[in-house]
Parts: sequence; structure tokens; C-alpha cells
Amino acid sequence: MDNIREEVKELQIGLKVRRLRQHKRLTLQALSDATGLSKPLLSQIENNQVIPPLATLLRISKALKVDLHTFFEEEDGTDKCVLVRADQRRQMRRRHTPEQPIPPYIYHSLAYGLRHKHMEPFLVEFEAGEWSEEMKVRHEGEEFLFLLEGELELHFGDQVLIMKPGDSVYHDSSEPHGYVARAPGRTQAVAVLYSRE
Repeated sequence: MDNIREEVKELQIGLKVRRLRQHKRLTLQALSDATGLSKPLLSQIENNQVIPPLATLLRISKALKVDLHTFFEEEDGTDKCVLVRADQRRQMRRRHTPEQPIPPYIYHSLAYGLRHKHMEPFLVEFEAGEWSEEMKVRHEGEEFLFLLEGELELHFGDQVLIMKPGDSVYHDSSEPHGYVARAPGRTQAVAVLYSRE
């Protein structure tokens, strides 16, 4: 957990959320109202005590009127090409909070540091568990996922789709959706999120 906490501090997602909120002269309560997230949760995110899931980051980015990639870019970066080595990926594991169920995945940003990109690619490691409707999320934009290994269950609206290695799915993220690994063992996918302006 300490390594993960250090990696999150290095990305400074919480600090970026706080700076953007303060720059836009929003109180925690105003951001809470705009996102539907509680003030304590937002405070924990800003203080790097909680790693927000992607859907939560998307809600925050929409409320702050910034792109999702804002949280994964270097503030002074001007590069137009970024190579992320396998041993340099930044792992993000959500911690359980009373407001959110135990997370079914860990995600790694695959293009952190690059500014002004329109897509956000991740390597996602899914954990096996029991499906719960509370795992469903929705956010503006579109999502693409390519399953590398394992077996994955995608809940999309009222559908349940089973994915095997080599399968891919592209969907509208504004529909309620969620994933869970079907069995213990390694389940990995490459996911690309696109958030509409």
C-alpha cells in the first residue's frame, strides 16, 4: 500500500483537484453539489487519502470543466510523444470507502505526462468478486476495452456480456456499466476512455 500511496503522490491527482477547484473559486460544498460526491470523499481525494476510480475522476473533471487527462499530465509537459516503459506505469488502486463498494479493479495510466490528449489509455487489472448493481457507473463519453487475459463479465444496461481474451467492446459510457472478473487469477485489459467536451 505504501508504494501505491507514493505513486499517487507522484501523480498528485488530489493536489490537481484542489488547485483546479480553488482556481475556479469553488468550495468543497459547491464541488460536492456539482458532482453528487460527498464533501468528506472529495476532501479525502484532495488529500491523497483515497484514490478515485475513473468514473469519479470523470465526474470531477466535468464539474471543473477540464478534460480527464488533466489529472494524468505533467503540469509543465510540452512533449508531443511520451513512451511509458512497463516498469514506469503508475498503479492506482482504489481504497474502500463507505460511499463506494470495494473496487473490482486496479488501473495504470499508460500515457501520463502527455498534455492535451483526447483519449486516456489504461491497463486495467480486474479482481474476481460477486457482482453488485452498485458497481455500475455512468459518465459522459465513450469507452473501448480489449481483453488481454482472463474472463470478464460486462454489465451494460440490462445486458450481461461475457468477454474472453481477444474480445473487445466499444460503448457509450453514459449508459450504466460495470465489469467484474469471472474467476480468480489474472484478468487484464487495455481500456481507452474518451470524454466528450
